[in-house]
Amino acid sequence: MRNVAPFPTPTSPSPAAPAAFWLSVRIGFIPLIIYIPLALLIAGLMLTGQLKADLPIMVAVIGMGGATCAEIGKRLPLLGRMGGAAIVSAFLPSYLVSLGWVNADLVKTVTDFTKASNFIYLFVSAVVVGSIFTMDRDLIIKGFAKIFLPLAVGSVLALAAGAAVGVACGMPLRQVLFFVIIPVMGGGLGEGAIPLSVGYGEIMGVESGRILAQLLPVILLGNLCAILFCGLLDLIGKRYPQLTGNGRLQPSDTTQPSQPSPAAAAAPDTGEVINNVIAAGMCAMALYLAGVLMHALFGLPGPVCMLLLAVALKLANAIPARLESGARTLFTFFTTAVTYPLLFANSIAVTHWHELSSAFHVGNLLTIITTVGVLVLTGCVMARKLGMYPVEVGIVNSCHSGLGGTGDIAILTAANRMQLLPFAQISTRIGGAITVMLALLLFSQLPPA
Repeated sequence: MRNVAPFPTPTSPSPAAPAAFWLSVRIGFIPLIIYIPLALLIAGLMLTGQLKADLPIMVAVIGMGGATCAEIGKRLPLLGRMGGAAIVSAFLPSYLVSLGWVNADLVKTVTDFTKASNFIYLFVSAVVVGSIFTMDRDLIIKGFAKIFLPLAVGSVLALAAGAAVGVACGMPLRQVLFFVIIPVMGGGLGEGAIPLSVGYGEIMGVESGRILAQLLPVILLGNLCAILFCGLLDLIGKRYPQLTGNGRLQPSDTTQPSQPSPAAAAAPDTGEVINNVIAAGMCAMALYLAGVLMHALFGLPGPVCMLLLAVALKLANAIPARLESGARTLFTFFTTAVTYPLLFANSIAVTHWHELSSAFHVGNLLTIITTVGVLVLTGCVMARKLGMYPVEVGIVNSCHSGLGGTGDIAILTAANRMQLLPFAQISTRIGGAITVMLALLLFSQLPPA
């Protein structure tokens, strides 16, 4: 006699099913069931004048703003696949502020909070520690040594190509070199545009503020070009997987991945995971404070000092496995939940749309696009000869035109390669510092215009 399977017994839907559904529908990283009441509460605070620049309120405001911008950017045709989430988060709020469409109290509180808290350094510290501590030690040694060559060659070629295009557009060579190309590769605002404006001002005998207003839109456009180019590189990496390490700068020397021990494969204790993350977070803060102290004592850039200390600890095998595990979780949290709120906050507080739009001159645009494009292309071409991945090296080279730490974050977010932040910091800060020093030295030797 044939066995017949019994009819399934009807079951009532689980009470948790509707809640699970609404939690799965998200705006950015915020579930819709939380997003809607959060938006209503923020609106209520604005209407009652209770929107303050304290931590709990600002976490809600910039979190919702960043999630909204990221969702819009991801859904844009074509641009959504080329880093649209980062582009929209970094520039749309600034544009809306320029139109007067953003509540004035909201603009003030976000600006006050962003400038007072300086929380970009919290982000950079967590991501740098998470990247370095979880990297292969041998790859760090080889990668940091190799990255300088494509960066140096790319800088020279970008300078020459950008100058040629600018002159062909009818711009004076002096203007093209010192007021367009050098600011783009100068390392951003604090390390690049401001020192350049002060130096140029002293040499020319004019107010540095006037020069800074001229340089700001140029570096903003350079950063935007880098975001677009790196979004395109991400698409190329998806189309041709052999060209990318998906966040790794070069192939690992080990052909077989190590097998985890049975103890490591077991589900970790929740309390242990939390303790590891706390330890990694405090280690990140300790390294940041060490960078601040070294800057005060020796004048070296704090983020660079922090990066070098993290690398030194990794090379000395001084990072316990549990701390590496905590750093990995810390890295994942910050790159997932903090990136877009950070870009949103900086767009309102730091990025001024009228400054950006004032640089939309044909000569400026073509010069900036050429400069950034040659940086990227040089990195991609030289990568193969150096045994590295073209997509990753092109992305790191593009960060030489980044707007400081914020610019690096926007570029790497567009490229989905936040693991490259330590190398990006070298490209932006060390490359920018060398560029600024050489530019001021050369500018001081030129006859007055």
